[in-house]
Amino acid sequence: MIRFSPEIELTAVEAEAMARGLYAVAAVDGVHERELAMIGELYQTAALEGATLGPLSPAELARVIVSPVQRELFVKTAILLSWADGKVSAAEKAKIVQFADALGVDAANVARLEAEVKDFLLRPFAGLANVDAVAAVARKLRV
Repeated sequence: MIRFSPEIELTAVEAEAMARGLYAVAAVDGVHERELAMIGELYQTAALEGATLGPLSPAELARVIVSPVQRELFVKTAILLSWADGKVSAAEKAKIVQFADALGVDAANVARLEAEVKDFLLRPFAGLANVDAVAAVARKLRV
């Protein structure tokens, strides 16, 4: 099994805040079914199936998520979420930068997290014999 990140503890309040922050990222270009599925996993993990899903501002998220590890997890997950519909819009990128700024995650760390997400997305293709197809997928991730 390929892991996206190490186990990081979240309280129900933190999980809900992260889900609502991710919803804000997804909403900038229209929420897609795959994005909702990813966001819903946070709610299920925190047993918040009945919680109301709505966007949360970067400043509001920064007030709830104070751990640097959790802040980086949010940015990394937001980057992964932005790929859920197969393309990353300029609006999604801009919203992720707004959240990263509010959370104190600098541009160098955002670039590192983006590289980790791309590596995570490409890992399943690493053993494939069709190198040209794998290269084509990798080129798509260079947005």
